[in-house]
Amino acid sequence: MDFNIEELKKNNRTSYLATEYERLLKEESDMLDMVSHDPSIKTLGEDELLSIRKQKEALLNQIKNILSLEKEEAEKPIGVILEIHAGAGGEEASLFAFQLAEMYGKFAEKNGWRVTKLDSSASEVGGYKEASFEIMGKEAYDALKYEMGVHRVQRIPATEKSGRIHTSTASVAIMPIRKTEQFYINPADIEMEFSRSGGAGGQNVNKVETAVRLIHKPTGIAVRCTSERSQLKNREKAMSMLIARMSSEKEEEERKKLTQEKKSQIGTGDRSEKIRTYNIPQDRITDHRIKQSWHNVPKILGGDLGPITEAFVEFERTGITGSEEASG
Repeated sequence: MDFNIEELKKNNRTSYLATEYERLLKEESDMLDMVSHDPSIKTLGEDELLSIRKQKEALLNQIKNILSLEKEEAEKPIGVILEIHAGAGGEEASLFAFQLAEMYGKFAEKNGWRVTKLDSSASEVGGYKEASFEIMGKEAYDALKYEMGVHRVQRIPATEKSGRIHTSTASVAIMPIRKTEQFYINPADIEMEFSRSGGAGGQNVNKVETAVRLIHKPTGIAVRCTSERSQLKNREKAMSMLIARMSSEKEEEERKKLTQEKKSQIGTGDRSEKIRTYNIPQDRITDHRIKQSWHNVPKILGGDLGPITEAFVEFERTGITGSEEASG
């Protein structure tokens, strides 16, 4: 047995099973002792020992299943870092990035997940050049993991006099946050910068250098956090962001190695890959990976992402893509 009975007895999920296993061990020991001292009960004793060993094996299997489930739960992401960057299309792209951020925020609220804006850079028209958020919720990663990639919007801007359709893009990155993160970063490889947090937030936010920027020198990866009012808390969140991003990039590299000979039907999830088009004049959203469309764009942008996430769950179950149109 490769686990400690005393430790199993401290675990609420395995304590009863461990106690039963301990009882069977004593019964087995007593029976072996009896058989060794009284050969006349050998046959009866062997039958009893066989029964005890079968019960022990059944208990061990239950314990292994519980421990395996606990390990899976411990490794399961407890939230995500969501990053949005405006792409091609100038100010329109920044407005679209803002809309996507609002959509994910409302979707998170509907699911009871906690959303914290970690950092943002506003455009002149009130959109986002880039923004990062922490979304905490056990189901957040499973629901949002297929949002990673380039989102494209086609619409007529309010300033467009001739009615021409304008195309702009925004990229979305989803990085899991795990309770027991195994990814290690050498502190000597991190450069730390402090600055004042811009925007609203009161005197403390504007006058004290609470904003923290971390740069991982070997890779050049940089993160910035301004959400908290203390430098220490921003530094902790920035480190969490850095670990999530580097861990995510490592996972992506490993995934690419596994799928290098045969690309997944659903696409690689690269940030450069156009995954979805939001066609506003036609009131249609199309995901190019599963070849499915939905109507009622305002409702979806208002946080009703359920039909889209459910389509991906169905795709994962069946592996079938389709050109069906669904109403949002």
